[in-house]
Amino acid sequence: MLNVDTIKNGLVIDHIKAGTGPKIFKWLGLDKAPFCVALILNVHSDRQGKKDIIKIDNIINIDYSVLGFIDHNITVNVVQDEKIVKKITLELPSRVENVIRCKNPRCITTTEKNIVHTFKLFSGKNGSEYRCEYCDTAYDRGLEDIF
Repeated sequence: MLNVDTIKNGLVIDHIKAGTGPKIFKWLGLDKAPFCVALILNVHSDRQGKKDIIKIDNIINIDYSVLGFIDHNITVNVVQDEKIVKKITLELPSRVENVIRCKNPRCITTTEKNIVHTFKLFSGKNGSEYRCEYCDTAYDRGLEDIF
């Protein structure tokens, strides 16, 4: 059994889809963090089967809308004095800016510089999907496009 110590003051990002943890870890810049961090992969979960967890022994600013876009099932626990004082549940944001790029070669975001890449949440026949605000191209969810 693996034992990772509790953190005194910081964040625990929990219920990350298994295998996604390393990309989120890198997106947050935790690979260069001067404080203690832990990335735990393939943890047993009754709800998900397997999950990843990130423990951060520091309070950092996180864009929760981007985290919700990546995986809206993630929860963030705020820890103070080794106790969870707040649990943040994420949801799909209605809009994301400069997180992903439009793949349509004729989209204005592809041909012009300095244009904000904006995608809006759209509920279509495939459920919830994101579409480019400029050309209405649907985004195929894939973490390789985010980072």
